[in-house]
Amino acid sequence: MNRHSTPQQIALRASIILLADAGRNHREIARALGLSREMARTWRERWLALSKKAVGVVERLQDAERSGTPATFSLEQSMKLFAMACEKPELYGLPISDWSAWELADEVVKQRVVESISPRHVRRLLAEPSF
Repeated sequence: MNRHSTPQQIALRASIILLADAGRNHREIARALGLSREMARTWRERWLALSKKAVGVVERLQDAERSGTPATFSLEQSMKLFAMACEKPELYGLPISDWSAWELADEVVKQRVVESISPRHVRRLLAEPSF
């Protein structure tokens, strides 16, 4: 669900494989597609490794599973946090003009948007480019 496999990325990866099949090396592929040699090499090697395991074409072009802890909050919870951050604290009965991460974390828990969240995590979420 959190994979970065948009149709454009799938098409780019397929182009890497097609150019490699046509005999182009990593440098030529990178130059032709405007990407790094490392990316060309990564997808070419992944394609070859997965072809030995009889994995289908679409699956070979998908992102690999990523390590680490899955997302703690749902998209809906994150959007509620973002919405609250855009509102004035006065709407929640707070005598302040702007949110601090600490106050926003406290209010998100009070509003039962999330069970718990640290001010540090609030800062990280709000600093993401999607916000």
